[in-house]
Amino acid sequence: MNFLAHIYLSGDNDLIKIGNFMADGIRGKHFEKYPLEIQKGIVLHRFIDTYTDAHPVFRESTKRLHQNYHHYSGVIVDVFYDHFLAKNWSNFSGESLVDFTENFYQSLRDNYNILSERTKGMMPYMIEYNWLVSYQTVEGISRILTQMDSRTKNESKMRFSPNELVAYYSEFEQEFTTFFEDLRIESKLKLITL
Repeated sequence: MNFLAHIYLSGDNDLIKIGNFMADGIRGKHFEKYPLEIQKGIVLHRFIDTYTDAHPVFRESTKRLHQNYHHYSGVIVDVFYDHFLAKNWSNFSGESLVDFTENFYQSLRDNYNILSERTKGMMPYMIEYNWLVSYQTVEGISRILTQMDSRTKNESKMRFSPNELVAYYSEFEQEFTTFFEDLRIESKLKLITL
């Protein structure tokens, strides 16, 4: 899952959300220097990633992309699934996506001193271009995937993957819906044990 899902699956605790959001840039046990709630978010993030990669429905989605994108298929499906979460947001939250996103951005500002350097560097762009809300449209997803592709020096060809999203839109959306219900349940259970 990509940023939006990780933040959403963190429950109501702002620090757990932040930890989950910035976890990709924190390796090994380096997370132990952060406050306990941030640590919980990082552990939850790792659980979500492991669960996602092993889930048969997620793997079905990645198979559709593997021929063209190889090991980047999982990254692309993470972004596609965030698109479906954003598009169908009202099915998952009583709070609007705009309000949820702004509250998260404010939380990042309020807790700036405990953010990782990588997160501090990314935050201005994320807020300026409102990444989380932009996930609602195929155009927004296309911009994100093009930016990600450029970070691989265009080796990944991710910028072309929205073509498959459009071609297999209903299949990807159905797979997301099935998978995300399982992930929501498992993430809630994991959160209780942290």
